Amino acid sequence: QVQLVESGGGTAQPGGSLRLSCDTSGFTLGHYAVGWFRQASGKEREGISCINTTDGRTYSVDSVKGRFTIFWDNAKNKVYLQMNNLISEDTAVYFCAIPAYGCGPRLQGEYWGQGTQVTVAS
Repeated sequence: QVQLVESGGGTAQPGGSLRLSCDTSGFTLGHYAVGWFRQASGKEREGISCINTTDGRTYSVDSVKGRFTIFWDNAKNKVYLQMNNLISEDTAVYFCAIPAYGCGPRLQGEYWGQGTQVTVAS
């Protein structure tokens, strides 16, 4: 069974850093794209970053580009989101997911984890 489990969320001050982990099982990670999504209070869930493990290409939306980095460790079946220079607008529940259509502009999750809360506040 496909399973995705996020961890690493917590609280951070503006300008701080967090690293989120997505533990995967039930599929061959190196054959699939994996995306990170977030949902802030009162807002729609949005895709923010994605990695094509087949070719190593990564994608990020402008709001996190240059601050967040997605990478993976095939040996550990994990996908990470390194979050640097955090701002208050990054506060959200973060999810990892297997996108239904890969890492293209139509980034839509098909299989989801349970989410992990990130709070950025002074």
